[in-house]
Amino acid sequence: MNSDSDLLLRKKIDEVLATLIEPQSGVDIVSKNLVSAVAVRDGIVGVTLTVTPAEAPRLEPLCREIETKIRAVKGVLSVTAVMTAEKKPVAAGHSHGHSHGHSHSAGEPAARPLLAPGIKRMIAVASGKGGVGKSTTAVNLALALAALGQRVGLLDADVYGPSTPRLMGLAGKPQVVDNKLQPMMNYGIACMSMGFLVPEDTAMVWRGPMVAGALEQMLRDVNWGELDILVIDMPPGTGDAQLTLAQRVALAGAVIVSTPQDIALLDARKGVAMFRKVAVPILGVIENMSYYLCPQCGHRAEIFSHGGARHDAEKMGVAFLGEIPLLETIRETSDRGLPIVISDPESSGARAFVAAAERVLEQLLSSATPAPPRIVQ
Repeated sequence: MNSDSDLLLRKKIDEVLATLIEPQSGVDIVSKNLVSAVAVRDGIVGVTLTVTPAEAPRLEPLCREIETKIRAVKGVLSVTAVMTAEKKPVAAGHSHGHSHGHSHSAGEPAARPLLAPGIKRMIAVASGKGGVGKSTTAVNLALALAALGQRVGLLDADVYGPSTPRLMGLAGKPQVVDNKLQPMMNYGIACMSMGFLVPEDTAMVWRGPMVAGALEQMLRDVNWGELDILVIDMPPGTGDAQLTLAQRVALAGAVIVSTPQDIALLDARKGVAMFRKVAVPILGVIENMSYYLCPQCGHRAEIFSHGGARHDAEKMGVAFLGEIPLLETIRETSDRGLPIVISDPESSGARAFVAAAERVLEQLLSSATPAPPRIVQ
């Protein structure tokens, strides 16, 4: 149930929406029935417009205007406006039936790639399930790539559980300059995360279109500058966020993170299959928590089994990028916002991340320009 403050904020937002005019007809967007959904929760606002595919390019500036006007409302922490396409009936003649969703017929244009200008390559760091250390891996890979001479950014696309602020030792809100969010900087890495925009204890109770809109906004409306590589820390699984990025962005490749257990490897295989289905190259698989090294005696113990990710990578025909040991120092440095690649670069953990980054970079530099995004029916 919405709180009284949410209900009051919703009323203000409805009033703002009623003042916005659809340019071609001169009618406000509420009276024209363009607004199909408005969600308000704890100051976080999502607006969905339902339009025909032909109208979408023309009305895209309207989404930006909605975000600008609603952002100015007192009590709004963040706002995302998205369009969902209405597929035209196949039968001849006029019909009043509607089919909502991001469907595309053969004659409709594909979704426009929202590539941030100045970014040469974008790579996704993904996992089939949570709890495998994906975000820690993404952060240390980004820092290792920077140590190898690349200009690197880090986008935390895990809207539901953003961890980049803590892992990168960052706090506060990003500045807005010329209607663009300025990424937060630390260790030479440009970072953006939903964790910078909402309080740490806020639960993001969002449906798919709001998640998709937020990800697109963090690509389009952030001043990333000139980057060689943008590392995108994906949410776990194979859902809306993964499909949104794969279909809207020309990803240069995906890195799949797994642990050695059979159940984690099963989900990792699903992740590989999903990216292949949307024509995103698989840069390789990393086995995290691969083995335990005793810090006192150096004894090696394979707690979660070992070698499963290497075996699966070979079976699937993708590169095996390396084994990351299970080390207490990796957890400790991550919790303190001092990733191990920065805080202890000579450690076995840091060296493992750098070796994986070298393999990723080798593949990126030897591959052709990423193919355009592909829309999957």
